[in-house]
This record gives sequence, structure tokens and C-alpha cells, in this order.
Amino acid sequence: MTREDILRICDEENIQFMRLQFTDIMGANKNVEIPRSQFEKALDGEIMFDGSSIDGFARIEESDMLLKPDYSTFRILPWSYAQGKVARLICDVMNPDGTPFEGDPRQVLKRVVKRAEDMGFTFYAGPEVEFFLFLIDEQGEATNRTHDAAGYFDLAPIDRGEEARQEMVNVLNSMGFEVEAAHHEVAAGQHEIDFKYADAVTTADNVATFKYIIRTVAQKYRLHATFMPKPVYGINGSGMHTHMSLFRNGQNAFYDPDAEYQLSDIAKYFIGGILANVRSFLAITNPLVNSYKRLVPGYEAPVNIAWSERNRSPLVRVPAKRGASTRIELRVPDPSCNPYLALAVMLAAGLDGIERRITPPPPVNKNIFTMSEREKKRLRIHPLPSNLLQAIEHMQKSKLMRETLGDHIFFHFIEAKKQEWHEYISQVHPWEINRYLKYY
Repeated sequence: MTREDILRICDEENIQFMRLQFTDIMGANKNVEIPRSQFEKALDGEIMFDGSSIDGFARIEESDMLLKPDYSTFRILPWSYAQGKVARLICDVMNPDGTPFEGDPRQVLKRVVKRAEDMGFTFYAGPEVEFFLFLIDEQGEATNRTHDAAGYFDLAPIDRGEEARQEMVNVLNSMGFEVEAAHHEVAAGQHEIDFKYADAVTTADNVATFKYIIRTVAQKYRLHATFMPKPVYGINGSGMHTHMSLFRNGQNAFYDPDAEYQLSDIAKYFIGGILANVRSFLAITNPLVNSYKRLVPGYEAPVNIAWSERNRSPLVRVPAKRGASTRIELRVPDPSCNPYLALAVMLAAGLDGIERRITPPPPVNKNIFTMSEREKKRLRIHPLPSNLLQAIEHMQKSKLMRETLGDHIFFHFIEAKKQEWHEYISQVHPWEINRYLKYY
């Protein structure tokens, strides 16, 4: 896709508006929308916006920023608007002098991908993004009440979100996704749509686009789609299990037919890096106070640092397929994360393992959830941080995370999350009223 290709398609399709899309540090989709008269200027990377209006981007005295579009992300949005067709381009955020803005999450990921390439690797990732569909009340506000009582792999009429989910799949396909599966998840109102793996930047772009499409289609059905990790007490939360692999010279670098478990040293070191660094990057992959309500025993989410080539209770699982499909599955991330930063820190952790030749402990093929504390201690299975503050404190001590994210994002993120934690602990929650008010 070239500049001329995009302009030609815009003329042929009568595109009236272009959305120049980017994400803030927390992963929220943002955009600057421009009319047809500005398309040439946008494609030349000359559209400026006020970065001081984006939380964590820039100070008021250094606010002007440029949007540099990635031509490969050009898509025509599949909805009709009264004002005409609308297209979108995902952009990198640049300083006025044309240098990369250090607070742009997409370019953080590009830096880590470049580091992998310098080591001879191509990184691929495939997320499994879960979400809930909830009812909207009479005032049009979102609730956490669902309209079905379905469970894992149920179908209509028990699965009452089936029609909305089917339209979501159709829209995703029209936007260039290759959707591989879609189904109802374990909890009532919970769904999952899986799309094909890709290189890291494309995958992060896809996750950002995915969230936008899911929410937009849900509104058409008078539903609210949420990627909040644990919106309802007592049922499973939503994860974003992420499958990862490295290729070198066109071959899967994780596969060794003659090695134990048919996993190469590269694969084992990558796993070792994930396990060694997970407490440092957890605040990025699980960034909300609410994220840690999902990471509790009994709901299929990992709470311990271990790996397995069989069962699904550890943090890292190695799916059974080998050969070109050899990969690891990290089960801790949730879909509230910024996909660019999450993939960046996961890849950085794995590369750190390769560089430092970190050998992981033996795989744990028993159900960790049923183990005693004594047995877990004997097997050197340590717990994950149990709340956001603990995760932030681990991140704050990590030289790797600071180098990976850069000072701008590293310090802005920590400051914002500490503030979020302090707001949370100063609130009086309904649980406290129900527990204490009558007795004290």
C-alpha cells in the first residue's frame, strides 16, 4: 500500500473522512479525524495535535506533536455514516522535528522488536481476547448484568450473545482479520474471539482495533462490551492468554526434535526470562486494581510462577503442537492492558532470558491449585504479586523494565498507577458496609 494507492482508493470509494489513530500510555484508543481536503497532508505526516491534552504524553510547554501514518494499516470502516465513508490509519507519534516521541507505546514495541531482530529473531504473537457482554439500563448506562446464563461452548438459545458475536466476526473479517474461532466462554455473558497470530506490531494494532470493533458492534445490540478483567464477583474473569514464538532463518527457534520436551535451549531460556521477570512486568500486563481480583485461586487464572508442558494451572503453558507450531502460552495478561506495552515487556523478558541463559526450573505437571504451601515451597513455586501496589513496587525496581519502556513511559505509568491505588484504598466499598456497619 503506497501513498498513491490510498489516495486512489479514497477517491474510488468516496471516502470523506480519515481517522488518524494512536494510543495513549494506558492503551486507550485516540484519534484525530480529518476531512478529505487534508488527506495528502496526513499521508505526508504533517498533521499536528495537542499532546498536552493526552494524559501522560507531554507538558503544556512542549505539546505539539505529529502523526506519522503506517500505510499498511489503512482500512475503510465497515459502517455507513450520514456524512460519508470513513477510513482509518494507525499512526506513530512524532516530535515536531520528526524524531520519535518517547512516550508513544507503539514505538516502544518497535524498539524491542528491533532488538529481537538484531539477535536474529522474528517474534510472533497470538492473543486470545476474552470480554463480557452486559445489558445497558434505561438511561443508556452500562451495567454488569448479563442477558444469558450460558457456559463454555454453549450455543443459542442459551447463548444469547451469539448473533452479536457473529456480526463482530464479520466486521473483523472485513477489517482484514483472519478470525479462527469464536465461542461463549466459561462465565455467563463472557465471550472469546480468536484471530490469527502475526508479528508483534501487527498483533498490537489488531488488539487495539479489536476492542474498538467489539464495543461498537455491541452497542448496536443494546449491549455493553467490557474488557474489565473481573467485572462480577464469584465467576471467572477475562484474560488475554498470549501465544508467543520466535523464528530464525525461517525456522521455529523454539523447536528441537532431539531435545527434552522437543523444546530448544532458546525456548527454555525464553521461558526462564518470563518466569524471572514476570513480577517486574505484571503491572503492564495486568494494569488495573481490578486485574488482581481475577488473579485469585479457583478461577483458572494463574497465581503462581511456574511452567508446564501439559496442564493449564501454571503461568506459562507449552501447547502440545511441535514443529513450526511450537510456542509458549503466557496465561497472566488481561485485556485491559495496553497491547503495545504488554507485548514489548513480554518480549523483552524472554530476550533477557536468552541473553542471560536463564534456565527455568523443571516443569510442573501437577495441578498447582491443589498443592499445599509446603509442596509449592519444595518445588520453588513462588506467588505472583497479589495487588497492583505490589506489582508497581516490583516494576519500580526493574532495570529491564525501565530500559524497555524508556524513562518517559516508565515514570508516568508508575505515577499514574500509584495514584490509582491510593484512590482505591481511600474509598469505602460496599463490601465494607455490608461486613462492618451492623457490627461496629
